[in-house]
Order: sequence, then structure tokens, then C-alpha cells
Amino acid sequence: MQQLWGETLTFAKGLRRQLHTQPELSWQEHNTARVIRSELDTLGIPWRACTETGTLAELNVSASGDAIALRGDMDALPMHEHGDKPWRSTVDNCMHACGHDGHTATLLATARWLKMHESALPQPVRLVFQPAEEGFHGAKAMIEAGALEGVRAIYGWHNWPALPYGTLACPDGPVMSGNGTFEILVRGKGGHASQPELCRDPLLAASAIILALQDITSRRIAPQHSAVVAVTQCDAGSAPTVIPETARLRGSIRLSEESLRETVCGHISGIAEHIAASYGVTVTVEHHRRYGATVNHEEHAQRARATWQALYGAESLNHGQALPIMASEDFSYYLQVCAGAFALIGSDDGRGYDVPCHSPHYDFNDRLIAEVCPWFCRLAGLDTALLPPRLTQEAS
Repeated sequence: MQQLWGETLTFAKGLRRQLHTQPELSWQEHNTARVIRSELDTLGIPWRACTETGTLAELNVSASGDAIALRGDMDALPMHEHGDKPWRSTVDNCMHACGHDGHTATLLATARWLKMHESALPQPVRLVFQPAEEGFHGAKAMIEAGALEGVRAIYGWHNWPALPYGTLACPDGPVMSGNGTFEILVRGKGGHASQPELCRDPLLAASAIILALQDITSRRIAPQHSAVVAVTQCDAGSAPTVIPETARLRGSIRLSEESLRETVCGHISGIAEHIAASYGVTVTVEHHRRYGATVNHEEHAQRARATWQALYGAESLNHGQALPIMASEDFSYYLQVCAGAFALIGSDDGRGYDVPCHSPHYDFNDRLIAEVCPWFCRLAGLDTALLPPRLTQEAS
């Protein structure tokens, strides 16, 4: 069994690094889908396309009852990689900066192990290879295409560099926050910089709006609730001697509770409109809802924690992270319509894997594959005696 498990890990690690060299953006994961489907064919695991690049793989399909589903996401980010690893991205301005290559490889390792013990599974198992998590609502599209039909519970995870290696954060209730974006277009009257009295400066008004928006989380939201309002872009002007006609602000909001969305968005609009009036300019404010909070179902979160603790000991739950974190996940869509749980699993082992997700220096910690795969297998119903054995892991 140890040899088989060692071979599985070697395969998964190699596959992960292969995928890292060939990242694909959301809804463009055609090669990634081909790699996944080819491996499923090799394993003799039936699959079907779900959306153009998503894939559903089925194990133990003849068993009675609804399935347990396990999810892995696939897409990369529009970023240039700054790392120097041999498996760094070969695609310009495209990088696996969030570890979805590792999530995919882990799910394929799980597929291999479960296939070897398929007859021992107590119910059907569905493996969900999902595209377009990075802001493009892939989970929603997968659900609409039938990904959860016949599923009674779904589990997922995300590597998290801010947590100590091998610790699991999976609370009852919210684990990750909801999010959204906003855009504020400030319209003024442009002109020569030497004649400001003849102009209505939209950049000056935009600067005042940026400062005032910081008041929302510090003074208008109760400290017992968590929210973030971040202005991340300001575009204005064409030359040093020209007062522009317009200035455009863009930003992001994060919400620990969906009930805060209307309040936060209302404050953004109200502040922008009142400041614009005081500066003699006008504004148009647009809000775009992205993902809701990822809210675990209590029973399944407890099962996820108990399974991890049984595998790795009580200390493996001591992550020290305040929850929910303010990042967002489209796994939230699954949990809105199906029971299940989502976990954050720490990757910081003191070997450089504390670089945050979405950094151009990020890389997935391959050692996590050997930790998560047994957990997935146990959640899928595989008996403890048939789980992959613990192996001493070298630095990846």
C-alpha cells in the first residue's frame, strides 16, 4: 500500500507542476480539462462535461443513495509570475497564483485512490472539477448544468498560506466572506490647470470621496461585524497641466454577513453623492455583487473537523485564525443549495510557503496533497483501514 501511495503522490506532484507551467484563465481551461479527462479515462472513471470546461467524474455509480461530492477548482489568474521555480508559468500574464493547480492535482490523486477501493465505498462519489472560480461564477454555472443533481453533501478546501502547515479552519457557519465591487464616475468641468476657478475638479472630489469612504467601516458599521471597503483604482487626467473632465474610482467590498451588503453599498452611494454636490460635480455609482459569504452547514463542518482531527491529532485544529476571513469563494453557491462544508488548510511549513495567494511570488505547497487526499477519501466514506498511509515527506 505504501508503494501505491508513493506512486500516487509522485504522479500528483508531477501533474500539479505540469499544470502550473500551463495555466489557463477562467472559462479558458481547455487544456486543463483535457488533462483531467485523459487521466480519468486512464483510471477507468466515467465522466461527463459540465459546462464547456468543467468535468464531473463518478465513482461507485451502482450504489444506492445520493452521492458525496468533492470539489477542486482549475483556473488561474491574469498575473505575471515572478518566481524562479523550474515549473514557473510559461504563459504571459497568466499564473496559478492561488493554488488551483494543487487543488486539481489533489482531487485527481483522490480519484486514483478511491478507484482502487471503489467497491468499499458506501455510496456514490462525485468529483467536481470546476472552472472559473476567480470571480467568474463557475460554481453557479456548474450547478445550473446539473453538478449537484443526486448529491446530498459537498466538501471543498483551499490552501491558506497564513495558517500553520496542516492546520484546518472549518467553522460552523461563515468561513469566508461575501464580496462585491463598486465603480464611481465623477464628472466635473475640465480646463487649464492655471485657471482652477473656471473648472470643477473631479480629481479633487474623487480624493475627498476616497478619504470619506474609510468612515464606513470605522464609524458606520458596528465593531462586532466585519466589513472591508477598499478603493483600489483611481483613473483620471491626461497631462500635468490639464484638469480632467472625469475621474473614475473602483474598489472592492467584503462582508462577513450578507445582511451588511445593502448597508455598505448604501453608504458608498450616499457619501459619493453628498461629497460630489459639495464640490459642484456629479457622480454615477454602480455596484456589482460577486459572491455571497461561504457559510458551512454545522453538521458537515463538525464532520470535516472530526475527520481531520482523527487523522492528524487535536493540535491540527489550532490554527489561530479569526474567522470568517475576508477573502471570498464561489463555493458559497454550492452551500446555498446543498449541505456541506468548506475548509482552509494551512500551507506555511517554514519553507517559504507563507507567501499569500494572488502574489506573483506564490507557489502551492505540494506536501498538502498527502494531507488532504486521505481527508477527502474519509469524507467520501472510505474506511479508515483503507486510507492512504502516512509517509515522511521531504521538502517539495
